Amino acid sequence: MMNCELLATCSALGYLEGDVYHKEPDCLESVKDLIRYLRYEDETRDVRQQLGAAQILQNDLLPLIAQYPQDKLLFDAVVRLMVNLTQPALLCFGKVPHDPGSRHCFLQVVSYLQAYKEAFASEKVFGVLSEKLYDLLQLDGPQTCSRGAGMGWEQRQEEDNLLVERILLLVRNVLHIPADPEEEKSVDDDASTHDRVLWAIHVSGMDDLLKFLASSSAEQQWGLHVLEIISLMFRDQDPEQLAATGQARPAKEQVADVRDLEVLRQRELAERKSRAFQRGSRHSRFGGSYVVQGLKSIGDRDLVFHKGLHNLKEHSHDLGKEPRRVPKRRQPAREAEPRRRSALNVRLFLREFCGDFLESCYNPLMRLVKDQLLREKSQQHDETYYLWAMAFFMAFNRGRRFRPELVSETVSVRAFHFIEQNLTAYYEAMLLDKKEATSWARRMHLALKAYRELLTTVQEMDRSPDEAVRECSKIIKNNIFYLMEYRELFLALFRKFQETHQPRCFLRDLVETTHLFLKMLEAFCRGRNNLVVQSKRVRRKKQPRAGRAAPPAQPRTPQELEELWPSLAEQLGVCAQPLPEDVVPFDAASETPVEEQRAEAMVRIQDSLLGRRAPAALTLLRSAREVWPEQDVFGSPQAALDEEIELLRQILFAPLPPAPEVEEPGEEEEEEEEEVEEELASVQVSEKEFNFLDYLKRFASASVVKAYVLLLRGYRQNSTHTNHCVAKMLHRIAYDLKMEALLFQLSVFCIFNRLLSDPSASAYKELVTFAKYVLGKFFALAATNKKVYVELLFWKSTATVREMTEGYSSLSGARRAPKWTLQEEEELRELYLKYKGVEGADVVGSILARLRAPGRTRKQVVKQLVRLGLAESARDFPKGTRLVLWTEEQERELQRLFEEFQGADDILGNIMKHLTAKRSKARVVEKLLSLGLGAERKELYKKRKRKPGLPGMVWHCVCVGGGGGVSPACSWGHLSPLPSLVPAGLAGSLLWLQNCLNRAAEDREEDGTAQPVPLVPLLEENEDAMENQGFQKLLRKVGVRAPANEQVITPRQSPRGTLGNCSLRSQSGLWGASSPGADWLQGKTLPHSAGGGAPDPSSDGEGTRPPRQRKRLRIEEEEED
Repeated sequence: MMNCELLATCSALGYLEGDVYHKEPDCLESVKDLIRYLRYEDETRDVRQQLGAAQILQNDLLPLIAQYPQDKLLFDAVVRLMVNLTQPALLCFGKVPHDPGSRHCFLQVVSYLQAYKEAFASEKVFGVLSEKLYDLLQLDGPQTCSRGAGMGWEQRQEEDNLLVERILLLVRNVLHIPADPEEEKSVDDDASTHDRVLWAIHVSGMDDLLKFLASSSAEQQWGLHVLEIISLMFRDQDPEQLAATGQARPAKEQVADVRDLEVLRQRELAERKSRAFQRGSRHSRFGGSYVVQGLKSIGDRDLVFHKGLHNLKEHSHDLGKEPRRVPKRRQPAREAEPRRRSALNVRLFLREFCGDFLESCYNPLMRLVKDQLLREKSQQHDETYYLWAMAFFMAFNRGRRFRPELVSETVSVRAFHFIEQNLTAYYEAMLLDKKEATSWARRMHLALKAYRELLTTVQEMDRSPDEAVRECSKIIKNNIFYLMEYRELFLALFRKFQETHQPRCFLRDLVETTHLFLKMLEAFCRGRNNLVVQSKRVRRKKQPRAGRAAPPAQPRTPQELEELWPSLAEQLGVCAQPLPEDVVPFDAASETPVEEQRAEAMVRIQDSLLGRRAPAALTLLRSAREVWPEQDVFGSPQAALDEEIELLRQILFAPLPPAPEVEEPGEEEEEEEEEVEEELASVQVSEKEFNFLDYLKRFASASVVKAYVLLLRGYRQNSTHTNHCVAKMLHRIAYDLKMEALLFQLSVFCIFNRLLSDPSASAYKELVTFAKYVLGKFFALAATNKKVYVELLFWKSTATVREMTEGYSSLSGARRAPKWTLQEEEELRELYLKYKGVEGADVVGSILARLRAPGRTRKQVVKQLVRLGLAESARDFPKGTRLVLWTEEQERELQRLFEEFQGADDILGNIMKHLTAKRSKARVVEKLLSLGLGAERKELYKKRKRKPGLPGMVWHCVCVGGGGGVSPACSWGHLSPLPSLVPAGLAGSLLWLQNCLNRAAEDREEDGTAQPVPLVPLLEENEDAMENQGFQKLLRKVGVRAPANEQVITPRQSPRGTLGNCSLRSQSGLWGASSPGADWLQGKTLPHSAGGGAPDPSSDGEGTRPPRQRKRLRIEEEEED
């Protein structure tokens, strides 16, 4: 029942008498009241339901705009009310309600909207709206309407723009209303409600106005509205069928129809034959009973069948059982509603509209919409209309007469990139947003259709007679095949396909698009021998590995230790030969002092004994004795071998705490900043030669095969092209890659059985041939491997396929290395001790060449050497490095080189150049630290230098305390660049340099110190001078040196020369006396704040110092601290 106030308001609108509507005096106020009521309706949308039940829109609002179009205020208010009433139910409720009460209200609102759409299927209503919109847009000059002479778009008022937008929104809302096929009960070629609305739009001329809005550069603000209306107009149309409307049917379609009729005829004949076979001459009571041998019943006996033999094929143990209910969250996604063919006159009008739209509107409108999407001027999910338009009109262009210039705006690499980005974003959102996964899957389907149509258009361009078009297609294919993202896209979509969210039509389009992509890629690779593509590899962050002597999971019992000791004593008894002496029992890079690491060394010795590495334990004991000789904790220096063995036995049985985990150092440790950057870099981009078969192997996985088998299950409903795409991919896997065992699965064989027993199997010759091939391979393998019948129950990986075909032990040897016997370990120990000190020999290579047991790899030998305690780490044996151990001569040479290059900028680089024995940087750094020649690693690496000429370069004026003399290399009298600098306009810079030297001399006289002073140019004039080569030469002549690295954080003393206070003053005075323009230089001084002179590094950095200067000083002071 309608609310009394709402009823009174509706009654005050007016009344209809025949075909004439008479409005009441307060009609406008009543319309505004209805708008106000709709604003304050409750969550059940009660006002909207009451107005729909009273048919206010059909009986009052539409007659009002048709009868009084000249009343501007009333027309605006009525259009505003109709836009509110016709908005989609999904916008009113936010989402489809789940509770029965709210869902009933939702469906009620939808039914009222469908009644509104019936009322709008009127040429008179759309005629009024078209005339009003035509008057507002003013296309062909003045029009006879309520305005008199029409206004141009530049004279249009804000209310006029609002009315234009509301009319477009009203048309959008009406077209958006879903159809009710149960009520319409229409068939193909019959006019539905949507068709009648489209015809009314055509007759009223609204379609011409839409084309004008899409093509006019002055009406760009309505671009997205127009594109949305056009997408709703064509939502039930197939672009290829629409392009063929009004033309003779091609022979290809006629052959397809004949084939479909033949399939139906064969099935009908098979059913008729089956029914005739079921009718027997005898009564069913005397049909007899049969024992089916080989088919067990519920017990252990053979099945007794009480029906005729013609029903035996239909027998199943599941007959009579209640079907298992599938949970709602596991049910397959619902398929899209089948498309219905519109009436012929509507299709002809739409075909003409599409042709005109492509000729004059498509490229400018798509360019405008793409720009708004990229600039985020649109609403959320508006890109779906762009993707739909791309797929629809490009397909129509192919079906009509292919002209690539009509769709040139969307045929580019940028279009591929845009679709790939959205497809990836939808795919990720579907995985994260579980509640809206179905909506994201629909958007992903739209993007996939656009991607497929773009590929099809590029393929069509290859067949063009125009050479320029073919060249454009080649460039596009070069780009998309080169980038890894486009090649990996289909693999990701197959692996994450979810039947519960993505319908079967999405899988069909994905299979067909993949088939097209592989076909184009294979043809592209066929004429090229070395195709180079981009490759990306994700670099995982290295996990810290535990120390080499890991403690046992549980402490050993005394009995276990007693059993272990005899074998250790036997190893120690043969240790009379010399053992490695370069083992360091402490961690020099650890924060723990060396004095406090004695307990850790004891634990390491015990762990070596527990790991059956007695020689390593003895070596650690002797090294620890030299480091910690106090109180003879590790034995006396004159201890004999027997005493050392007894001490090791005591350490073995001692209850020591477990050893802490130690991370192994990296191969080559650079500066700390470079290490952080390397850890953060997760993707490494490179190039490699492309191989099509290697790429095809990526599709040989169970997840991809499952998706194809799911689509093959409905081979009867699939089109011929879809079945061909499925058969082609499975053929590539089974025949080209020789992985037919991937298809040895029971569900696949059930489909093959249904296919081979199908009466219309002759229509699926390709699938039948492939099924016979796979079955033949299966039975051939079953003759040699009986376990293959059990393998039918599981989906298999490529490793399992290899085991099935080559034998189940074919991969076991590759996965597990053979164990080392005691004899092999003893032989390895002898060979290592024999070749470890040989100059220029590869220790591991020499051992591999002389090992008796064949099949050992370099990695296995190195790993066993570390396990036996004969080497510190596997990094002691890098490939290509000949020397492994440091001799005394090499250590002395390293110490001498360090002392020689200690003051250089690149200590490590100079050492590596002059080092006789070639070692890796990591080994050299580790040895320097172990010898105590460096406190930190970063002090040894090269300091970065700023490139010459960079703005903001800081030069350092270097001096020593006590007024040190002038170096001969920095003679003050040889200032040859000076006369050439002043005429070039650098007099101001020379004055700035003179002031800097004077201030530096004054500061040193006051403080009595001689610290390096940074020379910081703050003015643009001084920065330009610092880039001048002549000025830089002058700075070097006077003893000012460039910064040590690019960061300019640590000033260092120059090894070439120093400047004293007197030298600074004499240099400043020399300029004032000898340089051109000396009078001007001496008569003018530069203020401290503006000249950018060198500040006092001992000051606190506040005061009058410029902000940029203070920042640099703070950085230097922090580094010095």
